[in-house]
Amino acid sequence: MNEFNVTFRDERDWVSFGDTYVNSEAFRVLFREGMTMVEEAAAYLDGDGREESRLLSRDSTLSYASESMRLTTRLMQIASWLLVQRAVSEGEITPAQALQEKTRVRLATPEAFRAETFGALPARLQDLTIRSRRLHARILHLDGLISDDHPTPIVRESPVAAQQGLLRSAFGVAH
Repeated sequence: MNEFNVTFRDERDWVSFGDTYVNSEAFRVLFREGMTMVEEAAAYLDGDGREESRLLSRDSTLSYASESMRLTTRLMQIASWLLVQRAVSEGEITPAQALQEKTRVRLATPEAFRAETFGALPARLQDLTIRSRRLHARILHLDGLISDDHPTPIVRESPVAAQQGLLRSAFGVAH
């Protein structure tokens, strides 16, 4: 006879972090921050960044091009993730559909800095890179929380089994 029942919470009984988060003010702030950074980087790379890259040495120009491509890729991953989460919050797609989108939009783990070349880059590109990496790390963390958001089993002793155990103890009966 089983003295414990393992029950799963009914989905109506648990609060989904993902659902709660994407409908929160914190998400709206994160969304604005991410989209503002995308616009800021695009404006920089199309404007001042082009001018600054012309003043660099040949080796530094190659580093600039590589870092600007990594920055652009990282920000596009961030923007895609934010847009998918906003679509969930606005009811355009379900959380399950958002998980399917995740296979198309991968949040790649960033590669390590190359200190010797990174330091030679223009200060504004360095700043955008560092800020985008921090934002990316936050989003990777949130994505993990949202992706792992599922009900966990709750182990509860059955009230009937508890009473049966008390009766067995009282009468000295083994089960």
